Amino acid sequence: MPAPFSDPIWRKPQATSRFQSLFPSGERADVVIVGGGIMGLSTALHAARLGLSVQVLEAGEIGQGASGLNGGQVIPGLKYDPEWLLAHFGPERGEALVNFAASTADAVFELIRDEKLAVPFVRHGWIQAAHTEVALKAAANRDRQWRARGADVKLLSAAEIAAKTGAQGYLGGWLDRRAGVIDPLAYTSELARIAAATGAKIAEHQKVVRLGKSVGVWRISTENGLQLQAKAVVLATNAYTDGLIPGLAETIVPLHSFQIATAPLPPDVSATILPEGQAVSDSRRILVYYRKSADGRLVLGGRGRMALPTSTSDWAHLERALRRLYPMLSEIAIEKRWFGRVAMTPDHLPHIHVPEQGLLAVVGCQGRGVGLMTALGERIAGYLQSGDARQLPFPLSPIRPIPFHAFRQVGVAATIAWYRLLDALER
Repeated sequence: MPAPFSDPIWRKPQATSRFQSLFPSGERADVVIVGGGIMGLSTALHAARLGLSVQVLEAGEIGQGASGLNGGQVIPGLKYDPEWLLAHFGPERGEALVNFAASTADAVFELIRDEKLAVPFVRHGWIQAAHTEVALKAAANRDRQWRARGADVKLLSAAEIAAKTGAQGYLGGWLDRRAGVIDPLAYTSELARIAAATGAKIAEHQKVVRLGKSVGVWRISTENGLQLQAKAVVLATNAYTDGLIPGLAETIVPLHSFQIATAPLPPDVSATILPEGQAVSDSRRILVYYRKSADGRLVLGGRGRMALPTSTSDWAHLERALRRLYPMLSEIAIEKRWFGRVAMTPDHLPHIHVPEQGLLAVVGCQGRGVGLMTALGERIAGYLQSGDARQLPFPLSPIRPIPFHAFRQVGVAATIAWYRLLDALER
């Protein structure tokens, strides 16, 4: 799709090359990974380091999907707080899941540091901004739970959040210093580079159209006529999941996340907006999230229309949000507009499925995919090597299609419109 509908600010490192490395015909891989996003590439990297032979097949180009188009916020944790996870999953599984969730941002920043990845980043935290008293109480509850576990977090007063964001309209908020921001396209590209350097084979423009199993061996066919064999297959297509595994696409609701970026801010204006470089998500039902980029732009994103965009007016709701938060930016040009697809599950948790032996699928990033999928990839690699499901932080679950899935997006669109109205009334 031509600009301005697919024109992100993120850029690949200059040394990035195209990937077209394939197993020789007739040779069997230990693992074929379908999807070359963060999840697939992290799994490939760690599986190769464990000595497994790995082939990644990407339908488009590395970073072309949500992994390279997201807002680059690296946030630990899940939608749910520790006490809920313990109550829902039980003491043993819940405790393991809380510890895993706490580590996901570390997985990203340690990888960048240890591998010296060419990825612009700032690790000064993430702010959850509260615009109502109810949201502020929720922030206080979250703060209490994570502080009890020794997390580097802080409840923010109205004055403190105003100073840290420069934005208008917040009553307070919550700062999680474990978080940060990265250039997501650079990160995804660098993940591919180091996975390939470790021995994983990666091929772009290889859309998988058929999976089959015969005598314990998986057979993988691509649109280009490529035929591969593998002991195991990992489906890492998330929001871009199609009918490759029956029923899987019907377990998620794919949504569009739209983003805009201003022109680089003048130094005097930039000094008053997110001066410490944190990322922010607000507490609205249809939230917006924002940060500054390495070249000094303000990048703001939020839920977009369910259909593909047709004009720049499809980003108008984000421009209104930008002006509401930062009236001083009303004369600053919006230079970039883009969108990506994200996957939501009904329970707002990632799902891991093993519908057949040797076949694994993961769906549902829930907006925290950078850290979550990086950390999960290492665990899945351990599972592939050992076969021990205890390596996985989330329990294996059966594929359960959402009832009336064909009508789900109509219902979601109506819900989004209703929530936008309620958010407007709360201003």
